[in-house]
Amino acid sequence: MSTTNTEEGSLTKKDFVTENDVRWCPGCGDYAILNAVQRTLPELGVPKEKFVVVSGIGCSSRFPYYMNTYGFHTIHGRAAAIASGVKVANPDLNVWQISGDGDAMAIGGNHFIHTIRRNIDLNLIIFNNEIYGLTKGQYSPTTSPGKVTGSSPYGSLDQPFNPIAVALGANASFVARTADTQPKHMKEIFAAAHAHKGFAFVEILQNCVIFNDKVFDHIVERSIRDDRQVDLRDGQPMVYGKELDKGVRFSGNSLEVCKASEASSWNASEATSADAMRICQGSELEDIPVPMGIFKAIERPVLEEDIHKQVAAATENLGEGTLESLLDSGETWNID
Repeated sequence: MSTTNTEEGSLTKKDFVTENDVRWCPGCGDYAILNAVQRTLPELGVPKEKFVVVSGIGCSSRFPYYMNTYGFHTIHGRAAAIASGVKVANPDLNVWQISGDGDAMAIGGNHFIHTIRRNIDLNLIIFNNEIYGLTKGQYSPTTSPGKVTGSSPYGSLDQPFNPIAVALGANASFVARTADTQPKHMKEIFAAAHAHKGFAFVEILQNCVIFNDKVFDHIVERSIRDDRQVDLRDGQPMVYGKELDKGVRFSGNSLEVCKASEASSWNASEATSADAMRICQGSELEDIPVPMGIFKAIERPVLEEDIHKQVAAATENLGEGTLESLLDSGETWNID
């Protein structure tokens, strides 16, 4: 890793660009995400040598090769375990985990929910393209029913995960969504994830031009997205539309479209996640706009902080100790 320009406030995007050729398919949404991350990190006020990027397996997981930071390209589904270890052992580091929907939600699903449960202070970005791209187009845990793929030639029969709902159900302390076609919004969400103390989950609606092209066009296509998205902002009304003349409100246990003046205000600090769960699942209905932005941001105990406090307390009470004394403690025996 190059260490030029590491003084706080002097970093630019160039400091996070490597000499490696970026090898994704032409038009892949990963390019836009990489650009947004490289433009966000210099603005966070963190020394460059404190950043670590950890990835699993998949197209998105080439990310560490293209980031001029410390990095670790791990194994399928295990990025969360490695990222957790990095953060717990080195709590001063700024850790970013990069995973795809298959890497994180299928083989890595168990690590995903337990990293959320522990509330380790790291940032997870899921590139959700609703397909396995690296292995040439099999259906994934987020693929829509009926999708014809290499592994579902007559259409997928599986019911998909909603990544936001999974994160909320596991009680993540920060949950957000953005899209690869909205660079300004991506940067804003990445900065908010960094500022959050605890586990920060960010879903990116990402286009795979080869195996699932235009899968999110009904949400992100420029000519319609103002009418198909509602940007959740804490303490502000849920309004949308090119003229911000439409709104969303809670009505009992359901959602409904209304006039902007009648829209419910969004509360990202609602601890039970009930409203966040309702809106993330309600948006699967055609007449409700898809929520973007920050669904949840609450405070919870952070695991690595509690671990280091516990170790410090034990050390103060029992002394530093040595490996030899640990091995010789308790019941021991000699083998002749």
